[in-house]
Amino acid sequence: MLLQASGIGKQYGATVILSNIYVQVGERERIGLVGANGAGKSTLLRILAGESSYDGGQLFYAKGATLGYLAQDSGLQSDRSIIHEMRAVFAELLAMEQELRELEARMADPRLADDAAAYEQVLARYASLSETFRERDGYAIEATIRGVLHGMGFGDTPPETIVSTLSGGQKTRLALARLLLQKPDLLMLDEPTNYLDIETLTWLESYLRGYPGAVLVVSHDRYFLDALVEIIYEIERTSSKRYVGNYSKFVELKAADYERNMKLYEKQQDEIARLEDFVRRNIVRASTTKRAQSRRKQLERMERIDRPGGELKKASFSFEVDRMSGKDVLEVRDLAMSYDGETKLFRGVSFEVRRGDAVAIIGPNGIGKSTLLKALVGDMKPAAGAVHWGTNVTIGYYDQEQTGLTPSNSVMEELWNDYPQLEEVRIRTVLGNFLFSGEDVTKKISALSGGEKARVALAKLMLKNANVLILDEPTNHLDLVSKEVLESALLDYEGTLLFISHDRYFLNRMAEQVVELRPDGVRHFLGNYDDYLEKQQELAEMASMKAGASTKTAPASTTSAQSNSNAADSAAPASSYEAEKQNKREERQRQRRIEQLEAEIAATEADIAGMEERLTDPAVYNDYVAVQELQSTIEARKSQLSAWYEEWESLMQ
Repeated sequence: MLLQASGIGKQYGATVILSNIYVQVGERERIGLVGANGAGKSTLLRILAGESSYDGGQLFYAKGATLGYLAQDSGLQSDRSIIHEMRAVFAELLAMEQELRELEARMADPRLADDAAAYEQVLARYASLSETFRERDGYAIEATIRGVLHGMGFGDTPPETIVSTLSGGQKTRLALARLLLQKPDLLMLDEPTNYLDIETLTWLESYLRGYPGAVLVVSHDRYFLDALVEIIYEIERTSSKRYVGNYSKFVELKAADYERNMKLYEKQQDEIARLEDFVRRNIVRASTTKRAQSRRKQLERMERIDRPGGELKKASFSFEVDRMSGKDVLEVRDLAMSYDGETKLFRGVSFEVRRGDAVAIIGPNGIGKSTLLKALVGDMKPAAGAVHWGTNVTIGYYDQEQTGLTPSNSVMEELWNDYPQLEEVRIRTVLGNFLFSGEDVTKKISALSGGEKARVALAKLMLKNANVLILDEPTNHLDLVSKEVLESALLDYEGTLLFISHDRYFLNRMAEQVVELRPDGVRHFLGNYDDYLEKQQELAEMASMKAGASTKTAPASTTSAQSNSNAADSAAPASSYEAEKQNKREERQRQRRIEQLEAEIAATEADIAGMEERLTDPAVYNDYVAVQELQSTIEARKSQLSAWYEEWESLMQ
């Protein structure tokens, strides 16, 4: 057991945040911590990490266990370079490596050979240090750093970049990268999936599944929890409960618990009613008084079951439309966008959306997905191309940055200013459905949390009764329950849906088509996110086949998000047959070269490790000439290894 929390309690003034919290974390366990916004998840994580006090209970840690904690939205603050910060994690190993180089230089000095005792001492120190360095993977430091930085989305960022010049999201990702390199026995992460695109999320899941220590994670990303965790702790009404399984299993078990407990409660209530009725009818009759008194004592001794609490109060809303749009909702042709008037984010973007479609736009961070949506709603002007909306289209736009909210307004004013024709009781009813009641409606927008602002924006969107909803990351800032309510509302929506999301669970439930945005256009896929992954795998397999076989299996090209043929699940950007064949040939050559390089790198690293280990052999280190020859060979192999690494990195870009 790495950590055990027993009866932990925490309160601020008279407000109880946590009570009766029990959590235990064993070696290599993958644990998810869930609960509604404000339930106390982040507070508990800070307590477990030793960064916050607690008012009751006990905490136990395994002796010598190391803990690593990443707070929500906590970025790395530094005036040093990215590579400097990453190498700082390995300061002890790097100092060890420096000492090894110094010892090698001393061993190569002919004057040392004249002093046998000193020579033996240096050789013994070198042998011991080199063994420790090898056991702690000292030879893999640079490769490990490169791998984690690439996985966390810094593959194209120069390692000499100063950390302070990065954006807030990049600093958060870098803080996570640094923590992953530290490899503590227990990794505690608070919303680590914020600011990650789908590619980085997928890498992080894979990395954490193979992580040598334990992981305790707070997350609202249901796909992430399903892929990673094996135990769920839920915090509800200040207490915790443990469930074995991933998030989907937790939902199933919780529902079963509620149903079972409700049946037990109802059965006891029936028994209580039956006994009370018998007592009431028979207590005054001489012939039955003793039996009635017996029943009364039975009632007094009975251990009453509390009524199951059921679900906490949650938002309740639906999206309706005033009138239907025409069949052809949107046509985008050869759209290009730039962020400084010159540098293109993307070009050649063409697709169509028809009434009732549910289209997801995906792509890596920085590709221009939000910019595309802003161009569609007229908030930004395209550098080239055209956007044509169909007849009777009314647009409802949800901006992930929530720039449409006025910070100085109260919650009530925010809705009423946009819909002055509505009566106050209607506004209050709508806000109540979005969990704003009583004095909550007088709060200023500027004082709201991210989740509260999201609910205000959704309330405004609902009142618009638009027949086309354009949503930019609508599940950001929402807790798990609110996400499910939003999904249910959108599934019942009769209009057209176009949205961006990194929430793969949301993508799977909502998307009927996927448009992948690329610098040179888009690729179209029918189905949800899992269907998209399956098709991507097929395309990757086709790219590795011989040129002659690809002509029979290559997907048909299309320029519409609505494919005219069910067989055409995807389409590459329009190009000639010969150009496409050449591209595939070059891609196969690139993949083969990458595989060759990876094999050469692995073999060379093993050779170097073997030669460095030979330096610790008395038969070698007592032979000055042999040591020099071996060191010369090692340096040559390292030089070759460096060149191969550069070529590999170039091919991976």
